[in-house]
Amino acid sequence: MKTLVLGLGNILLSDEGVGVHIVRLLQERYEFPQEVDLMDGGTLGLDLLPYVEDAQRLLIVDAVQMDAPAGTVARLEGDEVMAIFRTPISLHQMGVNDLLAAARLLDRYPEQVVLWGIQPAVLDVGLELSPPVAAQVETLAQNVLAELQQWGIQPTRRRNCEAK
Repeated sequence: MKTLVLGLGNILLSDEGVGVHIVRLLQERYEFPQEVDLMDGGTLGLDLLPYVEDAQRLLIVDAVQMDAPAGTVARLEGDEVMAIFRTPISLHQMGVNDLLAAARLLDRYPEQVVLWGIQPAVLDVGLELSPPVAAQVETLAQNVLAELQQWGIQPTRRRNCEAK
């Protein structure tokens, strides 16, 4: 099964870019089987449709508004994913809702859709994650890996990366 791990967000807006940071961290530390694509989706929105259409499983990582304490990590699946993006925290999230709706309309919606999200603290211009979000990066990365393992995907740790 083709699996797409999609890190979303704008890395120029502090916590808004956490999904991109997680995907880059996983790419740096692990090698994934050929049927798994890790993608920095940034703020591309509908431009990501060909990649989503091609996937049977979609795992999104992004900052999401959950009205929870900053740094709260949550897992959503199925229709919950589209629902969380109906209240966007940034312009790219309007595009994500459109992306998922278009895939559904075209009958190319992935069989499984999971979001690992985190409540942001800071959405201002800046390259660094806020302390509450930065403190959860390892947890979020491990949750993504655990999700992939539940799907039968076993990445291999790169030799040049120390175990964390």
